[in-house]
Amino acid sequence: MTTKEVQTTRAPMPMWKRFWILFTVIWVFVALLNALTTLAFAEEIPPDRVPTLLAVAVVVPAALYAIGWLRDRLRRHP
Repeated sequence: MTTKEVQTTRAPMPMWKRFWILFTVIWVFVALLNALTTLAFAEEIPPDRVPTLLAVAVVVPAALYAIGWLRDRLRRHP
């Protein structure tokens, strides 16, 4: 298969996935900045603060992907 044949046989990426990728990149960047700022400038950090921030950085995009996937699946298979 040539590269042109591969490009024509792929289905286009749904719009919700494109927005999810954009949101995820921005969300993770801001969450990491928040965690690093907390580590760098906080006088006293509660022991569960940074792991909670990092968990939220991963859980929120995963939950949104699951919601988008479920919505897409329900719309295709009524």
